Amino acid sequence: MSCPYARFVEPEDETTTTPSPPTTATSKLTINGATDNNALAEILSLTGYGTPSSAKPELKRLPSSDELVTYRNYLQLNVLLNSQVLLSAQHDQNKNPVHDEHLFMIIHQTFELWFKQILWEIDSLRDIFGNQSIDETHMFVSINRLQRCALIWRLLCDQITILETMTPLDFMEFRSYLSPASGFQSLQFRLIENKLGLTEKSRVLYNQISYKNAFPIAHEQKELVDSLEEPTLLMLIERWLERTPGLEDPNFNFWERYKRSAGQYINYLQSNAEDEPNPTAREAALEDVKKTADTFRSLIDEKFHQQLLARSERRMSHRALQGALMVMLYREQPRFQGPYQILSLLMDVDALITKWRYNHLILVQRQIGNKQGTGGSAGYSYLRSTCSDRYKVFIDLFNLASFIIPREFLPKLTSEMKMRLAVANVEPSTQETDLHRTSGKNNGKDNNENSFMSDHDFHPVTD
Repeated sequence: MSCPYARFVEPEDETTTTPSPPTTATSKLTINGATDNNALAEILSLTGYGTPSSAKPELKRLPSSDELVTYRNYLQLNVLLNSQVLLSAQHDQNKNPVHDEHLFMIIHQTFELWFKQILWEIDSLRDIFGNQSIDETHMFVSINRLQRCALIWRLLCDQITILETMTPLDFMEFRSYLSPASGFQSLQFRLIENKLGLTEKSRVLYNQISYKNAFPIAHEQKELVDSLEEPTLLMLIERWLERTPGLEDPNFNFWERYKRSAGQYINYLQSNAEDEPNPTAREAALEDVKKTADTFRSLIDEKFHQQLLARSERRMSHRALQGALMVMLYREQPRFQGPYQILSLLMDVDALITKWRYNHLILVQRQIGNKQGTGGSAGYSYLRSTCSDRYKVFIDLFNLASFIIPREFLPKLTSEMKMRLAVANVEPSTQETDLHRTSGKNNGKDNNENSFMSDHDFHPVTD
């Protein structure tokens, strides 16, 4: 293929020109209007790259030319496309498969492939937030990977609607073959829950026993135990938020100022309620103010917060919630814009998992009604219990909206605090971590960077 920016040079009139030596095809190509036998040297010179002998980056390729990569062998299609072994075809006397079993299997195999990708992303995020300080340039990577997780969950929600094209009668044709298999036995889904931060205390018992009993194989048990013993994403986000700059800054001290502002706001609501001329409306307004005051007390009073933690009604520490609230209230500040997106995306992921559970619940109700599940569970009633708030890992972030106060009551940032939140100092680490590939866990031991939440007068929390 010829260069699109080169043009062919027509030979000059033979009657007016002196014959010239024979030329090659290359000499008839011109770049920027100049004929040159060495077009490569000229374009390299024009781009400032230099001569072809300049140092070249190493091109990544297979070690041997005998190892030819094809679309089929790269994607292992011989394995992937032959993994749909239909039980109805194996056990039917005439070897006739039930048509919709193929769809059922494809959908669930696709779920598992996407679960594997989600685990890949969660593990990379745990590596990033596992550092004791986080370079602000890593915010983009974190946001990008959380967005990817959210989009995958949206896709999984839509995949359930494809299963709804299978009627209950179609499902009944092969359902008996599935027992005692159950979607509850998806190890990867349990690992996702554990690595995000769902605790065993929050789980509903499956047939009155622990969910771990569904995984008797030794390596599955080990993966489950590892996922419970390693820091979860919730724990790492909590430690990250505890380092929010400004929480106890001597020149600002967000938390003390916020408490005063919350008191002013509640007093304002009280005054308005008392000025209401209609007795019935005044009584209702005063009752609303009392409920609002109780809500704010549940956060401002640390002892109250600790009681909610003990009852598993809250997940994060008191200080972490203070940090999250500050990020939400001052999200327009440059230093908080990335963190605000992180918090929003964590809620998106949590909400989409709940939506996926609910879509699955409705599908089960449409397909089998109130029948028992193939794995022996209560079926619909069990799945319905998993759609509650107890299964939301980042429920505290959702509930922070209860403590938002109007802009006119927000504590004003000092000049020093505005400057601090306007600039993110980033110092390169001695060993730069490649965040565009999943790396081994460093447990925060090799990071020398300034963090979005850890600068010279905010020391990282240690474990």
